[in-house]
Amino acid sequence: MALASQTQTAAPGSVATTELTAEQVLTTLIQPLEAASQFLAAGPRIIDTAGPVRIPKMGGATSPSWHGENEQITEVDPTFDELHLLPSTMESIKTLTRYSNELARQSVVALDAAIKQRLVKDVADTMDAQLFSAGGDGVTRPRGIFAYAGTQTVAVDGELTLDHLLDAQGLAMAANVNLERTKWVLTSREFINLRKVKDADGRYLITPDATQAGAYRLFGVPVLVTNRVPDTTGASPTGRAALVDFSQVVVARDLAPSVKVLDQTFAAHDQQAIRVVYRLDAAPANPEAIIKLTGITIPA
Repeated sequence: MALASQTQTAAPGSVATTELTAEQVLTTLIQPLEAASQFLAAGPRIIDTAGPVRIPKMGGATSPSWHGENEQITEVDPTFDELHLLPSTMESIKTLTRYSNELARQSVVALDAAIKQRLVKDVADTMDAQLFSAGGDGVTRPRGIFAYAGTQTVAVDGELTLDHLLDAQGLAMAANVNLERTKWVLTSREFINLRKVKDADGRYLITPDATQAGAYRLFGVPVLVTNRVPDTTGASPTGRAALVDFSQVVVARDLAPSVKVLDQTFAAHDQQAIRVVYRLDAAPANPEAIIKLTGITIPA
């Protein structure tokens, strides 16, 4: 079957878009293989709000004491704190694409729907990458999980082993973290290296969950595989991983990916435009529920 003729149409001020004409073309739009958005799907607590959020946070436990009859009771002073999210300075992810009305009419696919899908996916992926990152200041951009302060750390400083995972679980248990709510956050590189570990008889130690396709657990904890976890930079970069109780992460969401079709703004050029905006913030309610594994040697 002959392919459709394709021409590049670039209206003034717009991005060049490939035009698909209706010459023996199926209306199926083939999409590339891409990573799924995983951070919000991992189970953080999401609060929908249009403005800044202050969440009261109780401090550590008090120390009640034993007293006998008629003995004065010792006073205790509970402490409180606040978690601040989504300040007015927090920026949004925004994108806009223009296209001509001729292109919209002549395209064999539903062009507006295809562009919406593409832009929403790209905006969501950009936010997902930020939330898994080691950057962000909490003022103009959300902090990534590897930029949270007050978290616990296992210094691997070499090849990641199963013993390091047990060390991370040990820190979590010492901080009273419920291991049933945790997830491993690993790049595919780190996960596959662990997956190759064998016993003395050459049998793989890590096996998939027989009840769910593509699901893996390490010491009973589900594995979230994402290549959005960044390596350190510099002459000798190292990898990162984490054990995370996402129920202890709070997300304040102003806008989920919001789509607006602008059919009059660029009417002088006989164009339409699609704009997508996304704005949220994230922070740990209890940073001790996040255990970072740092200094992982990257195989040559």
